[in-house]
Amino acid sequence: MDFLRPASWEEALAAKAEHPTAVPIAGGTDVMVEINFDHRRPEYLLDLNRVGDLGEWEVGEESVRLGASVPYSRIMEHLRAELPGLALASHTVASPQIRNRGGVGGNLGTASPAGDAHPALLAAGAEVEAESAARGTRLIPIDEFYTGVKRNALQPDELIRAVHVRKADGPQQYSKVGTRNAMVIAVCAFGLALHPETRTVRTGIGSAAPTPVRARTAEDFLNAALEEGGFWDSGKIITPSVAKQFADLCSASCNPIDDVRGTASYRRHAVGVMARRTLTWTWESYRGTRRATEGAA
Repeated sequence: MDFLRPASWEEALAAKAEHPTAVPIAGGTDVMVEINFDHRRPEYLLDLNRVGDLGEWEVGEESVRLGASVPYSRIMEHLRAELPGLALASHTVASPQIRNRGGVGGNLGTASPAGDAHPALLAAGAEVEAESAARGTRLIPIDEFYTGVKRNALQPDELIRAVHVRKADGPQQYSKVGTRNAMVIAVCAFGLALHPETRTVRTGIGSAAPTPVRARTAEDFLNAALEEGGFWDSGKIITPSVAKQFADLCSASCNPIDDVRGTASYRRHAVGVMARRTLTWTWESYRGTRRATEGAA
């Protein structure tokens, strides 16, 4: 196994073009586990730790451009207001040591359905910035990024440079079920984001289907219920029947398996519970913001 150590982004792209099978490594929190357990033995490892701009972020007027190697701990510390769902998800990643090393780019590159960042990125509506030496840069919508079990839309000569995530315009939540409170792979996970500017709700489900998925039927139902019931304008409490139907539809959106972490039936049940709870939490936060705004006016 050869070790490639580019000193710049341009050198990294050139190395990837020359060795398309090279596996990128930055934090190494996913890759090294597979290598240590002999589940993977790549011919080349492409070390990106000397590419400094991968660890930087930029907050724009509408979105955050998050470098692929920005550690989860930095997201928690510096981007909680702009990316609340992703910050909450970052809290659940492994241990402090791993949160100081791992980044969103690694989750995306591995594309495991259990990756902690995926539900939050789906709910927020992110775009993945990929680049190759031959074709340049493109933005891949997060809904089109996951193509199968641990497979993504990257071409063999492409690397993930950054993730573009719209700044939150409303409350966001994240919930994860694990067999313990730390250092654990998700049994299942759920992300929810309210987007009051467009009067829409987006979801993200992890570890309950072959890929991270959205509960689109549940979203369509809830978007219609909130609009037709005048909930956005009135800020009234969501009725139990609406919350239950949303939860049931989220459960139905799953396609889980039985494995050592949990059964398929448990995963469906847990996703429904998390959907109802995160909807309650985000809507109460939205109502509180509305009351505060009206009081200030």
